[in-house]
Amino acid sequence: MDDILPFPDGAELDHIVYAVPDLEAAARRFAQETGVEPAPGGAHPGRGTRNLLVGLGGRAYLEIIGPDPEQEDPGRPRPFGIDGLPGPGAVTWAVRTPDLDGAVRRARAAGHNPGEVLPMSRRMPGGALLEWRLTDPDAVRPGAVPFLIDWGASPHPADSGLPEVRPVAATLHHPDPGAAEGPLAALGLPVPVRPGPPGLSVAVEGPGGRLSLRPAAAGG
Repeated sequence: MDDILPFPDGAELDHIVYAVPDLEAAARRFAQETGVEPAPGGAHPGRGTRNLLVGLGGRAYLEIIGPDPEQEDPGRPRPFGIDGLPGPGAVTWAVRTPDLDGAVRRARAAGHNPGEVLPMSRRMPGGALLEWRLTDPDAVRPGAVPFLIDWGASPHPADSGLPEVRPVAATLHHPDPGAAEGPLAALGLPVPVRPGPPGLSVAVEGPGGRLSLRPAAAGG
């Protein structure tokens, strides 16, 4: 993806979030369209969600996230606006940085507040615990402006031998492109933004064909 979206020194694309109202249906469609079956990721206890993962090459991946039918209602909104989704959509993305606190300070000094840094964790299907820190995705709302993430000493999900597709195009969208381009510049990401529902348009290709993932309001 580095040849599709630019990244400042030391930062890399970590993952793209594809939020869906029905995880099993999304997995079937993805496999039918690309010939690649997403791998189980794990549950997010207390948040009411579960994910599936597909590698994008290198240490980047696609996270397909939706409601977890095995969890009780979390009693609060699920992340990424999942409860109110009109359909599947590429709602946001994450940039990995080796110095999360420093990246937050630099962004704030440049006029963009990425939000509070939160500790997170989840169990992989094999039982291993993943722990990471990220800036609150809800602080910037799902859309063109990414959140920041640092996996620290934890294994990275892309290092577990994920099935892969090849990303061939990516475009950022926002109803007010200028409102997104300022925060992007503060993060060192001078990426143009096109008018449209907030999120990304991402085209991926597997041995079975190409699939276009679009912002949720566009009908992903």
